[in-house]
Amino acid sequence: MKKILASIVTTILIVAMTLAAMFILVWATVTVTSLKSPLHRAAAMAAELLLGVVLLLGTTWLATHLAVRIFGTKESPPLESSEALAKSSSAGEPGV
Repeated sequence: MKKILASIVTTILIVAMTLAAMFILVWATVTVTSLKSPLHRAAAMAAELLLGVVLLLGTTWLATHLAVRIFGTKESPPLESSEALAKSSSAGEPGV
């Protein structure tokens, strides 16, 4: 029940963050295109691209991070050492 609730809240959060990022980027685009000076417009376009990358990559990172935290396993089983694998393969035993 806890995982289901966490996944629903995470989905709502990610959708809200993505929509907010889109609204911010549209607002920034409208602001940039209204600038008169070509130099200011070029600098603002570069800043807008950087803002878009940061917002959208941040949203993607948060979505994957939360998904791993919710659905990931707590502890992975220990792997066999390479020495044990080498001994079993040289002795003719079937490997893992």
